[in-house]
Amino acid sequence: MSVPVPRQREAPAPSAGPATLSENGLTLLVIEDDPSGAFNVPEMLDTEGNRVRIRTARNLTEASRLLTDGVQCILLALPGPSEDGPDSLATLRKVLKLAPSHAVLVLTAEDDAERAAEAVRVGAQDFLFRGELDGRVLSRAIRYAVERKRSDLAQRQLTESRLRAQENARLERGLLPTPLLDGSGLHFAARYRPGRSRALLGGDFYDTVRTPDGTVHAMIGDVCGHGPDEAALGVELRIAWRALTFAGLCGDQLLGTLQQVLENERADDEIFATLCTVDIAPDGRRAGVCLAGHPSPLAIRPSMAPRLLPTDENGPALGLLPNARWPRREVELGGAWSLMMYTDGLIEGRVGSGVQRLGQEGMVEIVARQVAEGRRGEELLDATVTEVRTLNGGELTDDLAVLLLDRD
Repeated sequence: MSVPVPRQREAPAPSAGPATLSENGLTLLVIEDDPSGAFNVPEMLDTEGNRVRIRTARNLTEASRLLTDGVQCILLALPGPSEDGPDSLATLRKVLKLAPSHAVLVLTAEDDAERAAEAVRVGAQDFLFRGELDGRVLSRAIRYAVERKRSDLAQRQLTESRLRAQENARLERGLLPTPLLDGSGLHFAARYRPGRSRALLGGDFYDTVRTPDGTVHAMIGDVCGHGPDEAALGVELRIAWRALTFAGLCGDQLLGTLQQVLENERADDEIFATLCTVDIAPDGRRAGVCLAGHPSPLAIRPSMAPRLLPTDENGPALGLLPNARWPRREVELGGAWSLMMYTDGLIEGRVGSGVQRLGQEGMVEIVARQVAEGRRGEELLDATVTEVRTLNGGELTDDLAVLLLDRD
């Protein structure tokens, strides 16, 4: 049994995309753009036994009005090649542009198999010949087309998601610092682990540069929070620190300017950042340290137990007090030394399954044990971070950054 193609009737305005097959039954939009090829659409039932609803349009203008979320599939009766101009699939291309999220079937004459195959290559999900247009064949073709379109869209979204992830990874990797220490005689090592799942960049940041006078400047900081906004702010602060350092600023003046940067760039007034800066004299034997609410660096010297540098002149975190000051404390390093700077992600992990935190004392004990076993540089950092993670029972939830400067 077949039913004549009904006249076009008004429908709601089009919206985002097609409905699934099971939502409100199956609706087919027929576009009969071939004036010489009038045809009857056979009666069809969906999987629930309901009659398939049919909307018809005599041209693309009518089709655009009838194309709504309730339509799952479009059946386009292709005009003859001579009626479609030089591009025999021009009408199909317009339909695909009009309905990028809908499944499209094309209907052609049996002697037009080559163009039918080309229609699939252009973007249609399948083709049918007029002579085989019965309810069973058309119903099966519609369901196949809808599922294939859904699969195609899912695959495209997956591909786009992977490309975005790759682009984000390249971007985040490019935002990590490159230390500038040529001519300093110092060895540099760093480890960085963002707390965000699958991220390469977190709210922790660090940098190290050598200025023309031979002074080596190192910095490590932590923006409160773990999201992409905090990561972006951390990058801004790092870049600002490097620019200000090369401009000759140091200590309290540099931190005061960084606080202005943070206040202007943060998303809300509750965001703050801790920071530790160290400037090492050209001879490598002395250093100036400024702390802005940040954990104190760990000094490691030959034949001596590792110890934290004094923190009695610590200033507040950036962004907390408008007129804060950050005293610079000078310390003696000696001839050979290592200086470890870190964020709180290294010391706030748990010890076992309880609530006890590792803390600075626990970190110092770990480093002392690793040093006693002969580890230095990259090996020392790897062993320390690995032991901290093991004590925590797995990955740390907070961002972690740690850098190590060595002078033989």
